[in-house]
Amino acid sequence: MPAIARQNCAIPELVLIDFPAECVRIDREMSTFTSRFGYFRLAAAVPRVRVADVEFNTTELIAAAREAAEQGAAVVVFPELCITSASCADLFFQPALLKAAQDALCRFIRETVTLPIVSVVGLPLLLDNKLFNVAAVVQGGVVRGFVPKSFIPNKRESYERRQFSPASMLTCSDVELSGFPFRVSIGTNLIFKLNNELQFGIEIGDDAGALLPPSTRLVMQGANVILNPAAAMTLAGRNDYTRNLVTSRSGSCVAAYVHAGAGVGESTQDGVCGGAAYIAVNGRLAAQNKPFSRELSVVYADVDIQRLNAARLSETSFNDNVLPADCPAPQRVSMLVKLPPCDWRYADIPSRPFVPAPEVAAERCEEILNIQAAALAKRIECAYAKTLVIGVSGGLDSTLALLVCDRACKLLGRSNDCILAITMPGFGTTGRTYNNAVKMIQLLGCTFKEVNIKEACLLHFKDLDFDPALRTNTYENVQARERTKLLMNLANKTGGMVVGTGDLSEIALGWATYNGDHMSMYGVNCSIPKSLIRCLIEYAATKAEPELAEVLRDVNATPVSPELLPPSDDGKIDQKTEEILGPYDLHDFFLYHFIKYGAEPDKLRALALHAFAGEYDEELVEKTLRTFLRRFFTQQFKRTCVPDGPKVGTIALSPRGDWRMPTDVCGALWMKD
Repeated sequence: MPAIARQNCAIPELVLIDFPAECVRIDREMSTFTSRFGYFRLAAAVPRVRVADVEFNTTELIAAAREAAEQGAAVVVFPELCITSASCADLFFQPALLKAAQDALCRFIRETVTLPIVSVVGLPLLLDNKLFNVAAVVQGGVVRGFVPKSFIPNKRESYERRQFSPASMLTCSDVELSGFPFRVSIGTNLIFKLNNELQFGIEIGDDAGALLPPSTRLVMQGANVILNPAAAMTLAGRNDYTRNLVTSRSGSCVAAYVHAGAGVGESTQDGVCGGAAYIAVNGRLAAQNKPFSRELSVVYADVDIQRLNAARLSETSFNDNVLPADCPAPQRVSMLVKLPPCDWRYADIPSRPFVPAPEVAAERCEEILNIQAAALAKRIECAYAKTLVIGVSGGLDSTLALLVCDRACKLLGRSNDCILAITMPGFGTTGRTYNNAVKMIQLLGCTFKEVNIKEACLLHFKDLDFDPALRTNTYENVQARERTKLLMNLANKTGGMVVGTGDLSEIALGWATYNGDHMSMYGVNCSIPKSLIRCLIEYAATKAEPELAEVLRDVNATPVSPELLPPSDDGKIDQKTEEILGPYDLHDFFLYHFIKYGAEPDKLRALALHAFAGEYDEELVEKTLRTFLRRFFTQQFKRTCVPDGPKVGTIALSPRGDWRMPTDVCGALWMKD
């Protein structure tokens, strides 16, 4: 026992505990039971089976469990009734088969006792003269529980009701079986808790397609993973139905869903089982196998349980659901499994999470541009705006905003000459960005206006008694505010509105001059991060005439810069934002995982190192992460008063609904890591 000593101090009853070395050793050992940032590897296995050949089937199950354990899986689920095979029909009435199944389960337990994995295997179980189709949860040399099938189908291709009783016919909550040293819990209300993080429930086969499937109740009671051992025959189109069902159930349950279907070793007397295996996570298919394999087939997915729990907490109305008063209370079964270091081989961690996948990029970009244009068109109508005043620099943000103005005018049936597009060359403007800005304005048929702000800024420097040779933030911000003043006053003069160009990445970092480019009358890019803007401009280029497309692609290739400091001697951009802040791709990655799933700094770092392996080194990742955290917490005052703008994705930082944080918050808790 640790020694306890009382201290003489102002606070009574204060005790100091001197933890012995044994406690430190235990703490280190317990770290092997901790997942890497909430990630667990899940597996769905389709082994070879022979009809009623229990010995052969068990040998295959043991081999498959060993393979899954070697691959680092924490949980592996096998098909329904896999110990006997699912197509034994009236042989399930034979005592010899039922006894062999129980003996085989004992053998499976003995030969997998040392494996650091939870296995879910199916078998028939005779209780009180009724036969049940159950899944046995095996871990650490014991059966942790039996889950019976709730809904027994009566399909034309399957007469399962002839042999099995539904779970509602159970008359006990635990069972004592020959060969088992203690009673084992049985029921549909069992939730298995693994390492205090992953909680899984089980629904068998056709349970998944019920009007009120067990998974609905299980996830409302805390399960974040649903396992579905199944054995349906494969009919034309059924694999597509099953895949869609698994994916949609994972989305509606905000959970991971693992489905393992019986394979081709089942009887083909009146049908064929294809052995489809799927793993879906919160509405997205994470892994699938190739059906009709004649060998062992195992699929894996590394699932972020912390991310699922965070989504349930802040992203959906998940917790608004209420269970019926007569719903049975869950019975939780806790387990500890030693986890190997997770290498995230089977994790989906895209380096640019805001950017749509190539196969859906065109459709998604069109949708986003339509959202932006529709929002702006509505605001134009409500404001009775005669003109759209926009500053065009030749950079990414103003280019996208100009394209949105063009679309909005088309929606309203207006000519583009109502778009008052202004270039405002300053001390840092380069020929490349200036020429691109002028070309775009002309090619889109907008009204062009140019105002050189150098003289006005020099006059203001004189008013401030400021030496322009000092390249401080005053030097930069005077230019930004001079431009905003021009835009606002021109909007007043022409009866129009200023269209803001600031994007989500800049809003997150506070990379804007307060009451300068920070302000507008409507911000069309407010929920579009830098990484997505490049994608949208490239899409627009594919739809544009060749001359405009060439300009748009050159804008995408231009280094990001506010162009507030003079260019280099050769006239090129010298002030490069990503050399100051770090790559926007990293900032967008951090923003996505921090806002959407509450990832802590050490997890952000680890995820980024994995996602950007070979692209950015560890030093740059850490430096950029520090910059992100520091600026995100200190720049809230700029977000508190940002203009209106359309939300196009699940992440936005509007203080009116999407992100509410005190301006004077202390970010030390996040920075200390």
